[in-house]
Amino acid sequence: MSIKEIRSDLKKLADRERATALQRFFKTGPGEYGEGDRFLGIRVPDVRKLVKKYRELSITDTKRLLRSPLHEERLLALLLLVHAFSAGDEKIQKSIYDIYLENTGFINSWDLVDVSAEHIVGAYLFNKSRKPLYKLVRSDLLWDKRISIMSTYHFIKRDEFDETIRIAKILLSDSEDLIQKAVGWMLREVGKRHLETEEAFLKAHYRKMPRTMLRYAIEKFPESKRQRYLKGKV
Repeated sequence: MSIKEIRSDLKKLADRERATALQRFFKTGPGEYGEGDRFLGIRVPDVRKLVKKYRELSITDTKRLLRSPLHEERLLALLLLVHAFSAGDEKIQKSIYDIYLENTGFINSWDLVDVSAEHIVGAYLFNKSRKPLYKLVRSDLLWDKRISIMSTYHFIKRDEFDETIRIAKILLSDSEDLIQKAVGWMLREVGKRHLETEEAFLKAHYRKMPRTMLRYAIEKFPESKRQRYLKGKV
């Protein structure tokens, strides 16, 4: 089992036309958030199928794969790390958590963050100090901030909302579209489980929230309530 074998399998699944479309979709042009990223053009379900085949890949080789210039190789590496984390003991989980935070510069797209942050960072910190999340949220790196809020999805699914609310307050004025969407999404997830918590946050902050963040947060509200929030009449 080697990275060479993995790359051979991925190459067989590559689709040049799809790769071109993905490079547009993930905004890889000059000055865009995904500037310079390269795609093979492989569907996510097909990448996921390779996790079972390569789940015994060493952590060292998985880390090498995470540093690849190819998007799908980084995606596979993260999926392998998520699998290894879920199956590992405390020592292995700590190692994977450390690797993850040391390499956030390579977890440099919203999809890469979203398939991994809650399952590694959120899961590792669930019964520990949450201070690392606040270091991430105050980072200058867009992806660190998204990792911070998305990691709290692990807590939300266990009916714990405090960290999401605190981090959402810190990101309330963030100008990045991808941060606004993530915060709004997590607030919406809080609301699915405890509407009173989400609405308490919204009533305190909705007038100054970025429009994108607000729209994501209230997406599932009844239309009449949505319109009251959007028109500032709550």
